[in-house]
Amino acid sequence: MSVAQTYPTLRYLRTARDPSRDSPTPPSSSSLKVSIFGFTARNLAVTSRNSDEIWAPIRALSPEGSLRELDDSPVSVDLVPICSEAQFDRVVAQAQQLRQPFVVVWIASWCRKCIYLKPKLEKLAAEYYPRLLFYSVDVNSVPYKLVACAEVTKMPTIQLWKDGKKQAEVIGGHGKAFLVINEVRAMIETDDST
Repeated sequence: MSVAQTYPTLRYLRTARDPSRDSPTPPSSSSLKVSIFGFTARNLAVTSRNSDEIWAPIRALSPEGSLRELDDSPVSVDLVPICSEAQFDRVVAQAQQLRQPFVVVWIASWCRKCIYLKPKLEKLAAEYYPRLLFYSVDVNSVPYKLVACAEVTKMPTIQLWKDGKKQAEVIGGHGKAFLVINEVRAMIETDDST
């Protein structure tokens, strides 16, 4: 079995010009060009079918042209759901014991703005990962007493909690999503411990 049959996307995989082939050859077929994520590698020799050996480690070119390792931080972090008063109390107690602030996103399943804003908040959570934990509470799945104690009146509400108390909040039902994200980022950055 040839390499072209094993890897159909690499059908021009050869290092020397072969005039006996009937199919058209790509320009400068004497040197192989394989594009990986927009970068070109020349004279790639495939010696194994194990993809880990072939493609690892992948490196990217920095703007200056030097090689650097790819960042392994997550692109987004799932908001940890809180489903009960007891779980919320445990989160507050644990954060207070660790002296670590956390963010609570109060959402509702019927709120279109909440649904639209949640993935953007998950990307924001990845920016502060692992220094700051992000939680979500669906106001329809927890007792109203918890929602009232947190003084949540509109959806979505994003709150910063520290030392067992709410420190700041952003009500995200107004304006554009990027403005809400900027307000949340400013809220987090004004807290000196994150």
